[in-house]
Amino acid sequence: MLAALPGCGGHPKDVLTPVADTSPQSPKVDMLIATTRTRSTVPGEMFNGERALAPAFADMTISIPASKVRKEGQVAWPKRLPSNPATDFATVKADDLDIDEAKRWLSASVRKTPDGSVLVFIHGFNNRFEDAVYRFAQIVHDSGVHSAPVLVTWPSRGSLLAYGYDRESTNYTRNALETLFQYLAKDPEVKEVSILAHSMGNWLALESLRQMAIRNGRLPEKFKNVMLAAPDVDVDVFRQQVADMGKQHPQFTLFVSRDDKALAFSRRVWGDVSRLGAIDPEQAPYKKELEDNKIMVIDLTKIKSGDSMNHGKFAESPQIVRLIGQRISEGQTLTDSRVGLGDQILVATTGAATAAGNVAGLVLAAPVAVVDQDTRDNYASHISSVAGTSGARPAAATVKHCGEGRPTPNCKR
Repeated sequence: MLAALPGCGGHPKDVLTPVADTSPQSPKVDMLIATTRTRSTVPGEMFNGERALAPAFADMTISIPASKVRKEGQVAWPKRLPSNPATDFATVKADDLDIDEAKRWLSASVRKTPDGSVLVFIHGFNNRFEDAVYRFAQIVHDSGVHSAPVLVTWPSRGSLLAYGYDRESTNYTRNALETLFQYLAKDPEVKEVSILAHSMGNWLALESLRQMAIRNGRLPEKFKNVMLAAPDVDVDVFRQQVADMGKQHPQFTLFVSRDDKALAFSRRVWGDVSRLGAIDPEQAPYKKELEDNKIMVIDLTKIKSGDSMNHGKFAESPQIVRLIGQRISEGQTLTDSRVGLGDQILVATTGAATAAGNVAGLVLAAPVAVVDQDTRDNYASHISSVAGTSGARPAAATVKHCGEGRPTPNCKR
């Protein structure tokens, strides 16, 4: 597994200094940032990986180059600075907001959506601030979602060896994320909330939802769907988290891949306990548990990826990105258990796939991968250290899993 870790990416860091919009015809993604990171003094970094005493907010607009110079599913990192909006992802606005300004931004953005919806994205382990911003911009643009986009970014040092620090940073951010969820629940203009989390960000999402449910006695109905992509979560803990949320909780959808090397490594870190994102949904007892609890699973094990860790397949596949955009923008649903994308995507809840067929149109709400070769700048320098502490090569992930959920009718973005 260590031999597969990507080397230095080569793209410039600290790319978030706003540049002139010299390509006004290029698509733009305007997003709200909510973060517990510390403000950086480094030009172009904006926020670093350390923990702030209080949450901060920002309004950012990212320009995305035309499709002729960028494949769907890819972040076109600049090769040099300043970024060129005609060929690169480029920041054209990065304004700090206070909490009242953030509320006004959200209200105005929600009113522009066709259905009063919000999409909250929570990134994973080993992400610099710019990684999360540009990846979420790619997700929003390529998927074609019309929801108001909110990026929740927590203090990650962007280092392979900072796994423990990053994990504790998700715990540090739980209260702030719950506060955001409570605000969205009470805002009458917000009609629907979807949550998309990747990797370690799933722990933060699930813990904040659990905390909110315990505090309020239930989760609000407007929290329709929670999409868990490559979740780095203990399967036994997940079972308890969902149980603690009570009977009224969102439709959970898992995106899994049994060849995810990052989760195989995480399994060793956590005492050889299976990770939720490496589930084999066709094996007993998981197949029946998923069906009984109406939890949707999209199995991407057979999907090929340019990510050697197989931890970020969503953003690597143009076919998946196009399918997502078409289905969501046209309000279609996926009722077939198998979707032809070259290698097949398996909706692995078997009978539940039919019972909750209209849910499947939303479970593919957005591609997600925050881990890609270009953003893993520091892997190579840490390989020898990790090799010295991790021992033998990790075993393949064999997972048990269960949870509790309910089908949600009329799912749409």
